[in-house]
Amino acid sequence: MEVISTKKRLAEVLDPLRKEGKTIGLVPTMGALHAGHASLVKRSVAENDVTVVSVFVNPTQFNDKKDLENYPRDVEADEKLLSALNATYAFIPSVEEMYPEKDTRVFSYPPIDTVMEGARRPGHFNGVCQIVSKLFYAVQPTRAYFGEKDFQQIAVVKAMVKDLGIPVQIVPCPIVRQSDGLALSSRNALLSDDERKLALNISQTLIKSLTYAKDHTVSETHDFVVNTLNAIDGLEVQYYEIVDGNSLQDVSSWDDSDYIVGCITVFCGHIPVRLIDNIKYKG
Repeated sequence: MEVISTKKRLAEVLDPLRKEGKTIGLVPTMGALHAGHASLVKRSVAENDVTVVSVFVNPTQFNDKKDLENYPRDVEADEKLLSALNATYAFIPSVEEMYPEKDTRVFSYPPIDTVMEGARRPGHFNGVCQIVSKLFYAVQPTRAYFGEKDFQQIAVVKAMVKDLGIPVQIVPCPIVRQSDGLALSSRNALLSDDERKLALNISQTLIKSLTYAKDHTVSETHDFVVNTLNAIDGLEVQYYEIVDGNSLQDVSSWDDSDYIVGCITVFCGHIPVRLIDNIKYKG
């Protein structure tokens, strides 16, 4: 596996492969790689001739400077894991390489990007679109792989790809959980042992809500999840929204859609770590 730090070198290695008709898979990541990322890389390696994994903590998608500073980083471990997974190239650029000048492009895809994360993290999805589009232009992948834990992000990226006319297939991949149910996340590295135990309540409550929902309304199910988690010291729900899985708009009845997903963000711990998760009720 070759580690590449510049777009120029990336073009040098990928252009000839593209001319030979090779398929290229891209797995965009912000590093601190775990088994969830590994599942995306494995799938890309299985489905493409060449796999590029980008490792880049993108500053433009953080609306909280402290969150950016605290985001876990371990490039050496990332490189080892990617090599073991048979990735062809690890693209690990600097901020200056990806943003030689300020990116002033504005992406807007309401209502998909104005609810949930979009409403609570102003500018977040604009930053996501900036970096993902830059990666798509640099790599020109056949397929790009994204984890469904970031459910809303996939919808926004699909909207951007359609808007810009980028010829790439977006491949959503299921959430990877630890054996106890905790959704894998780079942010889990910021949790103490006690906070990790607390975080388990998120997935456990979502799973319980599947049974609860069978005999209760959408509104009652929403309140069940929020009240259960908020009753636990050290957890605070920022939002829980039960939405149509395509439009991401709230549903008021289980009959409103054939595809219904519950999306949650919870602050965990006394120096809170922001964790997201989701669960499918229908579809």
